[in-house]
Amino acid sequence: MEKNKQIEYFMLTKGERFPAERLPEIKHRLEELDEDHMMMVEAMDFKEPLIMLLISILIGELGVDRFLLGQTGLGILKLVTCGGCGIWWLIDLFKIQKMTRQNNYEKFAKTLICIA
Repeated sequence: MEKNKQIEYFMLTKGERFPAERLPEIKHRLEELDEDHMMMVEAMDFKEPLIMLLISILIGELGVDRFLLGQTGLGILKLVTCGGCGIWWLIDLFKIQKMTRQNNYEKFAKTLICIA
């Protein structure tokens, strides 16, 4: 597949998984990658913000959403406090999608640092 088409496909299918303000930077950084590294980035598993919201709604009081974002300490704390007696759980319902997008961007950025 032509590189520009690969980048456009990536941005189309996975763009909503990243913060909107970071999309131009992501596209620019993808343009700098060679074919092998581009395939590696395409194969990465970026979390879907809507799925994370559903997980947070259903079992967020148990800290599962925080565990999935790699925040083990906060996940344990949320589990032990039953979502901060429901308050922390409620706050996370509003923040989880933004946190997921930011987490995906950080994962993307760390991968590019390792490649370089």
